[in-house]
Amino acid sequence: MTRNWTAALCVGVSCLFAQEARADESGISFWLPGLYGSFAAVPAQPGWSFATVYIHPSVSAGASEAFTRGGGGQVDLGIKGRGNLLAFGPTYTFEQPLWNGQFAVSLLGVAGRSHACVDATLTGPLGGSVSGERCDSRTAFGDLLPQATLKWNDGVDNYLAYITGDIPVGAYDSDRLANLGIGHGAIDGGVGYTYLDVSTGREFSIVGGLTYNFENPDTDYQNGVDAHIDWGASQFLNEHLYVGVAGYAYQQITGDSGAGASLGDFKSRVFGVGPQVGYNFDVNDKTSGFLNLKGYYEFGAKNRPEGWNVWLSLAFAPRAPKKVE
Repeated sequence: MTRNWTAALCVGVSCLFAQEARADESGISFWLPGLYGSFAAVPAQPGWSFATVYIHPSVSAGASEAFTRGGGGQVDLGIKGRGNLLAFGPTYTFEQPLWNGQFAVSLLGVAGRSHACVDATLTGPLGGSVSGERCDSRTAFGDLLPQATLKWNDGVDNYLAYITGDIPVGAYDSDRLANLGIGHGAIDGGVGYTYLDVSTGREFSIVGGLTYNFENPDTDYQNGVDAHIDWGASQFLNEHLYVGVAGYAYQQITGDSGAGASLGDFKSRVFGVGPQVGYNFDVNDKTSGFLNLKGYYEFGAKNRPEGWNVWLSLAFAPRAPKKVE
């Protein structure tokens, strides 16, 4: 009955980020809130695993909301965006312990289509405006996202430490509205905790982290330090199926800087919450599959578009050995 629970959802998936009309410069952050969720700190089976995550975000900001873009002092008003994004890549979990924990490394890529519109753009030192809606769409590959994690288990308590970053090789043009890359490097690190009681099928996870952003060389703009918390809670209905709720909180704690930061420190925040459902299954004697669907409704945004987003995750990993009765 409990054989699959301790493996369940490494589909919280190591890392994934993509540019949609989201805070910081252009209202876009490196960390995509909602990335982590249930079972985030639970150790996995050693060996290779592979994850694919589809994300559909839809966000907007009012016509009076301003966001900087490009290196020429452009300011966009009334941003709207949506995307069909796919993150994919392998993770290798080592069998040999590191600092008494389970060590894993991963590398994800991003691809998809991003669509963005603005109501008006202010340009130049005199604030000249171009009225009317302008839209842009782009289908391309995004940045590369390496990550390393350490996980520890002590009964029902599970602990996580991670570090990840952005290698800015994706499609990015500072003058375009829609991009799949963010145009600058970033480093993010944090810790997490999962409570998992296999006797009751109850689980709760929380992960917090900080992002340091490097300057965007195309726009002379440097995002401030971002803080984020992702959480999830679930209840197994049987050996394979669980339901629950997930959420996130995102807050920029230091201001933006650089010659391109024409709107000042531009600190941003957003919150999200929504339902989730997951299903674990055996593919064969050596492989297990993990499927998760979750959605978030956003609220409380500042200097950041808000809306809703849906995640569909599918991962394949080494199957946990059967217990001998």
